Amino acid sequence: MTARSFLVRGLLAGLLAGLFTFVVAHQVGEPHVEAAIGLEAAGAAASEADGHGEGVAAHGGEDHGDEGTTVSRGDQRTWGLLTGTVVVGTALGGLVALVAAGVVGRLGRIRPAQSTLLVALLGFVSVALVPFLKYPATPPAVGNAETIGERTNEYFGYLAISLLAAVVAVAVARALVPRLGGFEAVVAGVALYLVVVVGFGQLMPTVNEVGDFPADLLWYFRRASLITLATLWGSLAVILTFLVKRLDTSTSAVQARRDLAASL
Repeated sequence: MTARSFLVRGLLAGLLAGLFTFVVAHQVGEPHVEAAIGLEAAGAAASEADGHGEGVAAHGGEDHGDEGTTVSRGDQRTWGLLTGTVVVGTALGGLVALVAAGVVGRLGRIRPAQSTLLVALLGFVSVALVPFLKYPATPPAVGNAETIGERTNEYFGYLAISLLAAVVAVAVARALVPRLGGFEAVVAGVALYLVVVVGFGQLMPTVNEVGDFPADLLWYFRRASLITLATLWGSLAVILTFLVKRLDTSTSAVQARRDLAASL
């Protein structure tokens, strides 16, 4: 089992996961995006009616529809969304597969498929779930355009902290296994991770730029965003684990035949 064999399977798993994610994002997420855009357009129309059209145009353009945009909404929610999910899924699958290949044999006596599933689970928690809980996704018409860069830096900064904390927690858990045993070492690693992410989560700035945006639509949008993330990571984990398990079974069978032939 080589890194190349893991990478090929990771790219395939990521491609399939991207296709599944597109279906979920299109059916679950896009209706709420459309509703948010409708609110934004209604707000722009009301501002223009009150004589404030210039300020609105500076923020969102003269028309919130298809005119004046490089890519129409029809393309954004179909081919654009498909391209994005497939590209992200494929790249993510390759990265997860390479990490999974690197940890084979380094996490105790668990099989490669099990360690691959563990890598995907840790990746979802540290890269997707925890940063989302601190800085959840926001629909169109929410947030100040002048703070986009600042909010982006804060999000990726917290993501880096979460990912680094996960790596350190795994290393600490491995080091504690000989002293405490497997279960206690895992509990210690999880506790360390929670202390770090919760502590930094309290220290880092909180973004509150929702304004008078409808609470129900905001909830539905964020719930759909989390479902989409879970679909991407979950389908990737299942497919890649299945492919790695088949690879491990095939490799073990070939090695068993070679050992038998050598013993004759």
